Amino acid sequence: MTKQPDLTKELKHYFGFDKFKGDQEAIIQNLLNGRDTFVLMPTGGGKSLCYQLPSLLMDGVAIVISPLIALMKNQVDFITNLSEHEGIAHFLNSSLNKSAIDQVKADVRAGQTKLLYVAPESLTKEDNVEFLKSCKISFYAVDEAHCISEWGHDFRPEYRRIRPIINEIGKAPVIALTATATDKVRTDIKKSLGILGADEFKSSFNRPNLYYEVRPKTKEIDKDIVRFIKQHAGKSGIIYCLSRKKVEDLADVLRANDIKASAYHAGLDSATRTQTQDDFLMEKIDVIVATIAFGMGIDKPDVRFVIHYDIPKSLEGYYQETGRAGRDGGEGICLAFYSYKDLQKLDKFMEGKPVAEQDIGRQLLQETAAYAETSVCRRKMLLHYFGENYEQDNCHNCDNCLHPQTKIEASKQLVIVLKAILDIKENFRTDYVIDFITGRETEEIRAHKHHELDSFGSGEDEDNKIWNPVIRQALLMGYLKKEVENYGLLKVTAAGKKFLKAPTSFQVVADHEFSEDDEPAEGGISALDLTLSSMLHDLRKKWSRKLDRPPYVIFQDVSIEQMATEYPITLEELKNIQGVGDGKTRQPYAKEFVDLIKRYCEENEITRQADLRVRTKAKDSMRKLKILQNIDRRIALDDIANALGIDFEELLDELEGIVLYSGNKVNIDYFLEDIMDPDDINDIYEFFREQEKDDLQAAIDEFGADIDENEIRLVRIKFISDMAN
Repeated sequence: MTKQPDLTKELKHYFGFDKFKGDQEAIIQNLLNGRDTFVLMPTGGGKSLCYQLPSLLMDGVAIVISPLIALMKNQVDFITNLSEHEGIAHFLNSSLNKSAIDQVKADVRAGQTKLLYVAPESLTKEDNVEFLKSCKISFYAVDEAHCISEWGHDFRPEYRRIRPIINEIGKAPVIALTATATDKVRTDIKKSLGILGADEFKSSFNRPNLYYEVRPKTKEIDKDIVRFIKQHAGKSGIIYCLSRKKVEDLADVLRANDIKASAYHAGLDSATRTQTQDDFLMEKIDVIVATIAFGMGIDKPDVRFVIHYDIPKSLEGYYQETGRAGRDGGEGICLAFYSYKDLQKLDKFMEGKPVAEQDIGRQLLQETAAYAETSVCRRKMLLHYFGENYEQDNCHNCDNCLHPQTKIEASKQLVIVLKAILDIKENFRTDYVIDFITGRETEEIRAHKHHELDSFGSGEDEDNKIWNPVIRQALLMGYLKKEVENYGLLKVTAAGKKFLKAPTSFQVVADHEFSEDDEPAEGGISALDLTLSSMLHDLRKKWSRKLDRPPYVIFQDVSIEQMATEYPITLEELKNIQGVGDGKTRQPYAKEFVDLIKRYCEENEITRQADLRVRTKAKDSMRKLKILQNIDRRIALDDIANALGIDFEELLDELEGIVLYSGNKVNIDYFLEDIMDPDDINDIYEFFREQEKDDLQAAIDEFGADIDENEIRLVRIKFISDMAN
């Protein structure tokens, strides 16, 4: 009988660790015993060691099937650094040229290589299959095994071909590893890999150090993110966006606001991606803005925050991406921005795909929406999704637990739900059940003749918003379950049937509502200091009388309100206020405004949050610059519009922005004199001078019958430029 190695001693020898984490030792022993093995271990739990150490101890070469070239390179470098033998680990993928491939094969044949990483596409190539048939294989490791399942968050069809290829190359134990898998995905993986009898090792999904929060996604999201990063200055973070364009745009915005950030997505060339990855690991940059192409296998333990700019397509994806925060056990903030519109957009992307794929995609989206909208403990929701029961009522480390909402008694509503599910033979999903309860006579309900049942519409007198929270809470408390094979079908458990016979107290909290009302108006004010606002308005009146100009040309209302929110106390900070540019800060009254604000802050002991205005990207500013340069050269405004490829109204919008909101001066007299009667110019100009408020509509009402609206707008631009800037 072969003597079993002392695993703790081997761990110390190869990796320098004194002890194993969690189930690592049992998993390795299982593989050494020649058993198929299934490992479910959260990011940061030490999955890779489960196949790295046994590969060094067993005869032959271990084949590690991995989806990402970057991941392979990192792990090969890591293992090579542990050993004095140069070829102990290799990868075989499309990035290698012929001579590099020949070297890999020579090292494997010589028995030097213990770990060979291959992409699933490379594994299926005929010449690679023929080569591997001639090698002694110690075992096969399928990393990121969720890619096998259509219910997983990163399904790759080529993963479905792994088992037939293994059968062709030669039998050896299989170890499948993943950081995220529901019961449904686990079953799918084992079935596809032909390891239904595999021993399963499932670690807890609870990461107590991670803080989970969901915020409404508003027009101010870029500013929210800049503010958040500035509050966590110098810390490493990842921001996930769904589109490459958004990745590029947001990275530009962050850099414009002095944040060391880079973009990362599959559209960038390999050298740029590698450089960005290295810069992040070496802390030359603090923030990576990325699509989901970034992060798998990146071993950076001190990522302090992960932000989801867009809500992900699945909770598996969300869990894996957030799992990259706080892998050292330290602070890890997981912040997601959610808008129902984003969900609709993701749903629309599915159109045109096969019906089965659409169905799976929509189910996964509904789970994500449930997580985002719920008011119950987010940790409890996540762990339940992965089949783990979290006993505590309050985790003290998510937004819902730190700011709990009032609970509502809902035992009556739960009885309605349980009865309805039994009446429709436990054969339908949440949305169908809610339609049935609320009496919505959909085409599907009519097809099943369920509108004829006595319990149809049994909850139509209740608030419709109660049903989702009731069903979610019933799932969490074990009164309902979702069937694994037919994913999403609601079943009543034994506990649910017992509740029906003798109902007890059952409390829920209403879902968060992410409505359009969450979106502040452009330039909206969040925390206006009314006392300071009143003082600033008085000061504006004083200067209005002194200079004989309407108050709004001193500062627009929006500028005054922003001052009373942001508290700028220097002329430099004043430039960050909407409607204030360099020209404005040189006006005699500017210093008096900031002095008043400074005095007010000191007297009232106000702790200021310096304004974190999101500067626009350079390319957004380029158009304005071109307009100003062309006006300086006295080029006709309609010609400028044509040259920029915009219509004349759009050019006027830009000019209004330049004089109203940026506080810049423009001289368009040459164009006005060319197209308008001097008396008309004078009449409109005087009209604006006499107005208490900047009111374009009033001028259009006054002159619109005889004078073109665009001409009125042009005179207003001239007036504000002359008087205010």
